Amino acid sequence: MRVLNDREEIRAAAGGELGVSAWVQISQERIDLFADATGDRQWIHVDPERAATGPFGATIAHGYLTLSLLPFLGAQVYAFAGDVARVNYGLNKVRFIAPVTVDSKVRNRVEMTDVQDIEKGQQVTLRHTIEIKGHDKPACVAETVTLLMEAQS
Repeated sequence: MRVLNDREEIRAAAGGELGVSAWVQISQERIDLFADATGDRQWIHVDPERAATGPFGATIAHGYLTLSLLPFLGAQVYAFAGDVARVNYGLNKVRFIAPVTVDSKVRNRVEMTDVQDIEKGQQVTLRHTIEIKGHDKPACVAETVTLLMEAQS
């Protein structure tokens, strides 16, 4: 994991890859738990028998399940050290490029694309590419914006 210790290290990391997470298997149990949490119980996610004859040949993870893995997988790749509050500011762009079929393994490749100084700290833009093991196309590419806000003195 890459630890960015201060404003200068964060600024210097802009424009480069921070690293890649470990592979994580997407089980049917994980898909079902996400379906329960969100109420999205579409058959392509939760009905293995019907999904076997569907467009993907198996159940698939929800796109938002894949997106929700960014914090977990990102924490394996990078950390911001010091006394800063890390606040999710938003997403600039998200694309779900390829489906994640049940029991696939995914990982997160993270690049820091931009760093801007703001009044209370820094605004960091990260590109997350969720790769699927054994596939050329990624599952998801998402650009996130995080505010790093320094404690008030």
